[in-house]
Amino acid sequence: MTEEANERFLDLRHEPAAARGQFNRTLRLRRLAKLEKMGLASQHAPGVWEMSARMEPTLRELGERGDIIRNMHKVLKADGQERDPMTFQLHDTAPVAPITGRVVDKYLTDEMGENLTLVVDGIDGRTHHVPGIDPTRVEDARIGSVIEIGPADPTQRPSDRTIAAIAEDGIYRPSRHLEQAKFEGRVPGGDYEGYVDAHVRRLEALRRAGIVERIDADQWRLPEDFESRAAAYDAGRNRQASVRILSTFDLEKQIGSDGATWLDQRMLANDASDLAPAGFGQQVREAMDQRRDHHIEQGDASRQQNGRVFYRRNLLATLREREVARVGAEMAESKGLPFRGANDGEPVSGKFTGTVQLSSGKFAIVEKSHEFTLIPWRPVIDRRLGREVMGVVQGGSVSWQLGRQRGLGI
Repeated sequence: MTEEANERFLDLRHEPAAARGQFNRTLRLRRLAKLEKMGLASQHAPGVWEMSARMEPTLRELGERGDIIRNMHKVLKADGQERDPMTFQLHDTAPVAPITGRVVDKYLTDEMGENLTLVVDGIDGRTHHVPGIDPTRVEDARIGSVIEIGPADPTQRPSDRTIAAIAEDGIYRPSRHLEQAKFEGRVPGGDYEGYVDAHVRRLEALRRAGIVERIDADQWRLPEDFESRAAAYDAGRNRQASVRILSTFDLEKQIGSDGATWLDQRMLANDASDLAPAGFGQQVREAMDQRRDHHIEQGDASRQQNGRVFYRRNLLATLREREVARVGAEMAESKGLPFRGANDGEPVSGKFTGTVQLSSGKFAIVEKSHEFTLIPWRPVIDRRLGREVMGVVQGGSVSWQLGRQRGLGI
């Protein structure tokens, strides 16, 4: 029998008879009985126990899950929320079905800063712990923001783009990456070696998947379609969850907002079947009732004698235009530049100078020498920051025309 196998056996037949020894033996037997119930130990003969080879990794995983649950309870309590730990759901990968809820915690979970963990208080009455989130997807999400997390999508990792950019003639060299990282000086905390090592670990995982080849300690051969194959590998493992920010504003700010909110969209859909009668689901129900009362007070809705509520026609468009006009006027004072609203079907052009978050969504600031306007933002224009853009506003969205990519309807 090997030494490793011997270490898995525990013989209690010859324990000392002293009171202290008997006490320790009793404690060990109780622990062994618990491990046996967990399927991690078995008794071969009276007093002779065999430990499962899975015992150490299983107990380590249970300890990590226990730490996660304690942290979830802590952040909820700090936010004034009480949740039954039995409603906590810990996801190892992206969820199969979409999760909608408010962000109660978010933190980075790797050295490269490309994986984020979110704790989401769901409308389903459960509190979800979801790792493997792309931080760029939730840059605008704050604590209290309402988001939807869904199944993985085949997006490319920032680290894969970096590896491809560093590579020369299809060969990635960690030593060259280290030199460039030190030259640029952009690594958080200044741990350049750890930063590059994290990229090498990514390549090692892709090597095991048959995507890249390790030539030696300082050379990795990449295929021509490296980034797409790496993204497909992640999607196949269901690793990176997709994220959609439904509202950067919490429920309290949405209730009294003059813009078109997520609460308005749910309220007009008139379907609360997915809202649990407890936790955040119940809070959303109550917020919708308060939002409805707000609209009645503002004259945007009326309640009939039979209790039915009728809303102003084209309520969402009206609220969006109202908020954009107010914010535009406020920005005009600080900019010293007149604001002009964009009419539906009207072409808009100018320099894309920044963005602003409203209850109605995220808007791009487009400036000319004599005026500026606010038009719905989409990720496709981010790379045009500081440059001229052109688009046509259509029904609360915009069809961007960017260079050769004419008519990008989004």
